[in-house]
Amino acid sequence: MQTEQTDPYLLVLYYSHNGATETLAKHIARGIEQENIQAKLRTVPTVSPNCESTTHKVPEKGAIYCTEDDLRHCSGLALGSPTRFGNMAAPLKYFIDSTSSLWLSGALINKPASVFTSTSSLHGGQETTLISMMLPLIHHGMVIVGQPYSEVALHSTKTGGTPYGPTHVAGKDNSNPVDSDEISLCQSLGKRLASIAKQLAT
Repeated sequence: MQTEQTDPYLLVLYYSHNGATETLAKHIARGIEQENIQAKLRTVPTVSPNCESTTHKVPEKGAIYCTEDDLRHCSGLALGSPTRFGNMAAPLKYFIDSTSSLWLSGALINKPASVFTSTSSLHGGQETTLISMMLPLIHHGMVIVGQPYSEVALHSTKTGGTPYGPTHVAGKDNSNPVDSDEISLCQSLGKRLASIAKQLAT
């Protein structure tokens, strides 16, 4: 039987195919922890058209798989996915679609949430993907947290970065490293999300 975690934490939940979205997640987690609140990194398993395909209960590397309790007991959420035709990736959508019991109980109402993504090209659907991730969070009653233009990097970035949430342009072969503006926006978003989580909890 699982017990509720008493120490507050923010959940950084993501799906990453080639590692770029995972890198963003780690920078957001660093920003969260600068506000002296724990960041819990979690991922989701892949999905397969083969109904007999199974996955290991624990990933071979990286963050462990998210549980419903991880989501239920978080004080806030950062949700990340690579872009798939201007939308969130199927594995993350599959997980979110399984959270009806949390919606029915109102477990996520009034908790802050942010979104982040990575694309291979500059105009690869970053903003539509971010908005697609916001929609189920709004249905859950979460408070969407974006980035204000007081963040200098929003004015200077030549790659990723939007007021809707942090982004990264990975390049066609996923060879572009996360640059300084993208890192700055990830960490500032993590700090802002944590700060607002503290305010909403009082």
